[in-house]
Amino acid sequence: MNFWLILALAAALPWGFVAQDGASPQQQLPNAPSAAKYPAPPPDPPPPQPGNTSSTPGANPSARPSDDIGTPLESLPANPAPASAAPQNNTPSSTASSSTAAKNDAKSNPTSAEDTGKSSDTDDQITVIRKRVDEVNVVFTVTDKRDHFVKDLTQKDFRVMDDNKPALSIQSFSRQTNLPLRVGLLIDASNSVRDRFKFEQEAAIEFLNQIIRPRFDKAFVIGFDTTPEVTQDFTDSAEQLSRGVRMLRPGGGTALYDAIYFAARDKLMQDKSDIATRRAIILLSDGEDNQSRVSREEAVEMAQRAEVIIYTISTNTSGTVTRGDKVLKHFAEETGGKAFYPFKIEDVANAFTEISDELRSQYAISYKPADFLSNGKYRTIEILADNKKYHVRARKGYYAPTQ
Repeated sequence: MNFWLILALAAALPWGFVAQDGASPQQQLPNAPSAAKYPAPPPDPPPPQPGNTSSTPGANPSARPSDDIGTPLESLPANPAPASAAPQNNTPSSTASSSTAAKNDAKSNPTSAEDTGKSSDTDDQITVIRKRVDEVNVVFTVTDKRDHFVKDLTQKDFRVMDDNKPALSIQSFSRQTNLPLRVGLLIDASNSVRDRFKFEQEAAIEFLNQIIRPRFDKAFVIGFDTTPEVTQDFTDSAEQLSRGVRMLRPGGGTALYDAIYFAARDKLMQDKSDIATRRAIILLSDGEDNQSRVSREEAVEMAQRAEVIIYTISTNTSGTVTRGDKVLKHFAEETGGKAFYPFKIEDVANAFTEISDELRSQYAISYKPADFLSNGKYRTIEILADNKKYHVRARKGYYAPTQ
């Protein structure tokens, strides 16, 4: 009997060693990054407290974190909802309170809230969207052959073409010589403008002092080299704007397109004025870009979506037209603005004066286009003066909204 017992033990010993060898790779798991960041729970967790129903039987809390490791940061939601939001909405007290509120609303309304409330909200939304989609607002300037402003024309003196078709109807027309301004002053603070930077600062300050009227107009200042920096946010104080300009120091590369994109999307488009305003960007730069993350056309598109007019003042005083000068001209033409090319640095102040005069000498027209589709596509705009001696300058087009 002892012989057979010894023989059975001898046969079982190799299998025990094999089992131990098979378990050894699992001991390396804690060295993985996920295990180091989210260590495994203790082997004997404390029992759940009475009344705590938040944990699900059979769930493994240590498995979820390791599944999230490696998720790209860009794919995560920008503003995640608090984890406690969903349970709070499902608690009996919140359900009961919302049910009580719904009953009270139903008692105060003799008709069925379910039948009339939803249909009424839907009709209101459709009305608002239709008004926003079907009407296009355009600010434009008219000059004669001598480049002098023409300020006394009427609606009958113009024809509007939208996507190469006559506008369906003109909703409004006005000569806007006194409309509140929302101006973004963008100053190139890269190394390429270091030698003339001081004079440009003083010219910009003088421009702001002339054009910004307290309690009426507002402006902000952005300096840009490798990145755009807001040195003074929206204000009607000429003193604060001047301080924002003087804070700028030249240095670094040039992210011109990023600065325009940022100013249009994050500043001018976010302006929630209760009254009609005229939005403009005054860009002081040599037009050279070597650091932007967005393209030139993406910056143009954002300016058009924000309904911004861009005026450019070239800081190139070489006497020859550079690639940067052509870039500045492109921004101005696509948005209905104008490009200025001072022959000498002293002429920069004159360019600012001309921009100030133009912003007070414009027309505004609102129209409904024919064959309009809310498909997000680009549509061209052309405003023609019946008098061939006049030149109309307006933005080249817009992007239709989407529903």
